[in-house]
Amino acid sequence: MVEKLLFADLPLSKEVLRAIQDMGFEEASPIQTMSIPHILAGKDVVGQAQTGTGKTAAFGIPILERIDPRDKATQAVVLCPTRELAIQVAEEVTTLARHKRGISVVPVYGGQPIERQVRALRRGAQVIVGTPGRVMDHLDRGTMDINTVKMVVLDEADEMLDMGFRDDIEFILGKMEQEVQTVFFSATMPRAILDMAQRYLKEPEFLKVTQKLLTVPSIEQIYFEVRPFQKLESLCRVLDVYNPKLTIVFCSTKVGVDELATNLQARGYDADGLHGNLNQAQRDRVMNRFRKGNIDILVATDVAARGIDVENVEAVVNYDIPNDVESYVHRIGRTGRAGRAGRAFTFVSGREFYKLRDIKRFTKAQIAQRQVPSLSEVENAKFTQMLNEVTNQIRTGGLERYIELVEGIIGEEFTSVEAAAALLRMMMHRNAGDAVTEEQKFGDTGAQPGMVRLFFNVGRKARVTARDFVGAIAGETGLPGRMIGSIDIYDRFTFVEVPNEFAAEVLAVMNGNQIRGNKLAVEPASRR
Repeated sequence: MVEKLLFADLPLSKEVLRAIQDMGFEEASPIQTMSIPHILAGKDVVGQAQTGTGKTAAFGIPILERIDPRDKATQAVVLCPTRELAIQVAEEVTTLARHKRGISVVPVYGGQPIERQVRALRRGAQVIVGTPGRVMDHLDRGTMDINTVKMVVLDEADEMLDMGFRDDIEFILGKMEQEVQTVFFSATMPRAILDMAQRYLKEPEFLKVTQKLLTVPSIEQIYFEVRPFQKLESLCRVLDVYNPKLTIVFCSTKVGVDELATNLQARGYDADGLHGNLNQAQRDRVMNRFRKGNIDILVATDVAARGIDVENVEAVVNYDIPNDVESYVHRIGRTGRAGRAGRAFTFVSGREFYKLRDIKRFTKAQIAQRQVPSLSEVENAKFTQMLNEVTNQIRTGGLERYIELVEGIIGEEFTSVEAAAALLRMMMHRNAGDAVTEEQKFGDTGAQPGMVRLFFNVGRKARVTARDFVGAIAGETGLPGRMIGSIDIYDRFTFVEVPNEFAAEVLAVMNGNQIRGNKLAVEPASRR
């Protein structure tokens, strides 16, 4: 088994370390631990590891350490089998380079106008990430010069060979200078890869990460497709509807842990955070509170959560989806202990779906997609929980004093059922913090009875129509278009009426969202 390293223990520049910390990484994955020191030392490497194990950073970090930002010539080329992977790799390398000034990473791939890529290459690109066919195209046109390249990387080398790129790859490698450093990464190691390594690599280091059995059969796994700004609201609804007793919520960064823990506390949840910036006494205090059930939500980073062994954790939430499959398995393994059932919830946004795809592929897990619970489902869940509490109180007994008090208010005017219903409603509103109606919550917005009027900060000048508003609101919230009331569009703003019971949800979902590329600011209208 590979002993993992902290990134801080590797000989990395402060700029790259800072970017790694910004991304939430603290500990290098096995392939990163094995390969980064060799690549930094200038050695040729053949690395075998499954997709989703952190291979991009394994070669991206050494590339950035070896590049001279003052030299605008191309110094590294990464070949990828597909344009999707090329884009993904270019984005991650760019993120790693965020604190190194003067670094330009340019992706080149088919399906994008080549003139745009030519302009980017002319401006200077120290790192080119591309598909073999498009790189070949640029070489033929003379729009790419690889004579100054110091390092070439083949990412997913086996997949490129399976797709018929062998001749293109060999042509590109043949154009490289003899002293270029060459790195292959591949999920499998077919004979063709070994043959190419023998031809083009000089005394390479062969590194292999053995794939573990990644199975979690006793855990129900669910994912929700959400936009980043919807995560907090979605998490609260999931916690309210599923109501797990103890929950661990994983975030990628220490800052994210602090922000989420604070937001959950502000909403009335018993939550606390755990991350590497806490001293041992603080960590022990948080963990003791969690074990004893004094807090029921622990928000943590991966490294901080290492070694947590609490048997009755009922749910794990991937608030930020992990960057590798092994971390996912370790995270969700915190629940379902000692033969108990457990649930794992994962929030997925935009291009993070490739991470979910890799997790499904290598764990062979059934991860079901669900819709984020609606406000009505949350209300029903809270009502059911409240009824269960009432039932438990009745079974516990000792209600004589309270029965006398209730008998004092019933008689000819009120029945005992009405009295119980009134008390239940008061309890519900008091616990939920929403003992006001929607009209009271939003004030008089000038809407028709039963409706709330919302202000949107876009109007005619943004070329939006009533159809745009109906489509956006219905598509994002699930509110049927026929239930949306009057829409008054002015030059720079718009008023939209929505039903009382959906107003809070529309406000939460649409604020910060977009219509026709315009970022929205939404708030209850004020009657003037």
